[in-house]
Amino acid sequence: MALNTFKSAQHRANEIAAFVSEPVRVISISFDIMAIFERFTRLKSASRVLQYTTALCPAHSWAPKRGPLLQPAGWIQHRCVHGERSEASSAAPPRRPFSQVTPADLDFFRQLLPGRAITDPDVLESSNVDWLKSVKGNSEVLLRPKTTDEVSRILSYCNQRNLAVSPQGGNTGLVGGSVPVFDEIILSTALMNQILTFDTISGILTCQAGCVLESLSQYLEEQDFIMPLDLGAKGSCHIGGNVSTNAGGLRLLRYGSLRGTVLGLEVVLADGRILNCLATLRKDNTGYDLKQLFIGSEGTLGVITAVSILCPRKPKSVNVAFLGCSSFQNLLETFQACRGMLGEILSAFEFLDASCMNLLEKHLKLTNPITESPFYIVIETAGSNAAHDEEKLHNFLEKVMTSSLVTDGTVATEEAKIKALWSMRERITEALRHDGYTYKYDISLSVEKIYDLVTHMRERLGDRAQNVVGYGHVGDGNLHLNITSPSKDPALLAAIEPYVYEWTSQYQGSISAEHGLGLKKRNYIYYSKTPEAVTLMGNIKAMLDPKGILNPYKTLPDDIC
Repeated sequence: MALNTFKSAQHRANEIAAFVSEPVRVISISFDIMAIFERFTRLKSASRVLQYTTALCPAHSWAPKRGPLLQPAGWIQHRCVHGERSEASSAAPPRRPFSQVTPADLDFFRQLLPGRAITDPDVLESSNVDWLKSVKGNSEVLLRPKTTDEVSRILSYCNQRNLAVSPQGGNTGLVGGSVPVFDEIILSTALMNQILTFDTISGILTCQAGCVLESLSQYLEEQDFIMPLDLGAKGSCHIGGNVSTNAGGLRLLRYGSLRGTVLGLEVVLADGRILNCLATLRKDNTGYDLKQLFIGSEGTLGVITAVSILCPRKPKSVNVAFLGCSSFQNLLETFQACRGMLGEILSAFEFLDASCMNLLEKHLKLTNPITESPFYIVIETAGSNAAHDEEKLHNFLEKVMTSSLVTDGTVATEEAKIKALWSMRERITEALRHDGYTYKYDISLSVEKIYDLVTHMRERLGDRAQNVVGYGHVGDGNLHLNITSPSKDPALLAAIEPYVYEWTSQYQGSISAEHGLGLKKRNYIYYSKTPEAVTLMGNIKAMLDPKGILNPYKTLPDDIC
């Protein structure tokens, strides 16, 4: 590792001692449901013809004026995500003129974090590569603080030295937002994993940002509560990363988004100041709600170090139904009936198509629990009275079966069987990893349009794609469109992007429903946000992080940053 020294060792030692001793600045601020299915046979699949005729939206040619950000100069490096920069706007921009780590910098980090300032290339390898293995950075330093105070001192030092920092949680992101692009210092929250308080009366949990979502869920279940958030990556993702990306997940239909359930945050700003908004109040109308700035900002405005979140009581009765539909129109009508008849006990309504099921069977050897269908639904109910819930579910299933909206299905009430049915939805991403290189799109559209995009992309790509599959959250209009090929294919990517974003924009959708923009989608933000909105985002970034050291090259487009 080539490192340059600027000052005498004694001079730097004095500076390090001053940083370590400097005070931290704080800103105060069961019944027989199965009998229903035995009375009905599977209907023949109805063919569904979807037509799409439209002119593509012209590319955005508007270039906003730069806000008061650090102006790039002397860029020294160029690297791409999918291919050459001319082939995709997801390519990484040139490296900005940040400082490079010196031996004196390492001395400071090692003194501050004994044994937790990592430079071993073997240990750094996994932190430099994203979960999809599609983005790889070249960081030579991994820092693992345990406290907010340590994060504060790290950022204060890095801001003074102009060292770029890549905050990292569980590294389960899908848009290249959680790994360095070049040689940014990786700041991991993995050791910030303590539960601070839990109020069993209000259900408010306060914990450090590095707590794994599944660990929090297990802790709360022992207290007869649950997390309002559930994700397929719950065994690895951190609550701080969930908040930073405003993750949606499987329970959003019932409990809402993190913008509603997160009550307070503790955040360290780029210059090391600690913003203490770690409220545990459900009502607080004093001034601006600053925590909302950091929810979904992907670590570009500050590093979240602690979270307070409102947790619902654990339901006493849980049922999961796995159903088959012969068409997407029937699926939508089933959703309408479901909302009307299940009402307050409905907690999830998910779907997957037949192509997803084929991948689950082929790559993970999972068994389809019902007869083959073009579409599958996972419905979960959660309530406090088993007899009441079962009666409502029974009436709903009888209606959708007798009206031929549903062709086959099965119901689980036992925990092991519930997990088995949920695995058909939660493990799709895992199955896709075995199918080749995956191009992933997280789209939000009106519910009636979400599968039209899948059908249209299949027609557009034809044999150029190995598989085009669709699944997602019907309850909130969130489609996960995934396209696979045997290996990275620039020609295939050019056929997908920006077309998929233009199509989404034409129908007033969002190009990122819950995954964020990260590195890969930053330059496509104008398909979902107006130039005025993006410019204002750039101004906020410039105010909170004037040197641009926090998670550079992410979220905001290159013409702003």
